[in-house]
Amino acid sequence: MIIVCPLHAAQALVRENNASHAISLLSPETPWPVFDTLQPARHLKLTLHDITVSAPGMVEPRSGDAERLISFVQGWDGGSPMLIHCWAGISRSTASAFTALCMMRPDEDEMALAQELRDASPSATPNRLLVSHVDEILGRNGRMVAAIDLIGRGQDAYEGVPFTLRVRSN
Repeated sequence: MIIVCPLHAAQALVRENNASHAISLLSPETPWPVFDTLQPARHLKLTLHDITVSAPGMVEPRSGDAERLISFVQGWDGGSPMLIHCWAGISRSTASAFTALCMMRPDEDEMALAQELRDASPSATPNRLLVSHVDEILGRNGRMVAAIDLIGRGQDAYEGVPFTLRVRSN
């Protein structure tokens, strides 16, 4: 199970769900949460702003961030929950959750997985730049980007509502 949430809900959801792994995607000025129930090696920390084009003074998602994300997901067997969060639980975290979903269910159509993400979270708006880096590294030939483009921008929200995604097909 993948749990996606905003920062303020992360600590409680890690504990409540006995998560074995966590991914934090936060801006450089935001302090990292400490998940005392997780081994440090099972907490990926990516420092980037939620932007899709370069901007002065901002850190955009880079190919190296996508590589670290992919490597971290490859080290997770899906047997216990993984929590993914960013500040609001809307963009960086949903891009990472979509990445994990595509990796854990590789034989499923990216559009179907993107629609599953949309159904689980009406506000989900995966960060397109992060998804484009992942798409390229995984050799998806633009299918991941096309899928998030098709579901479009999510409903306006200051903060996303926590949600879950299944990692195995039923």
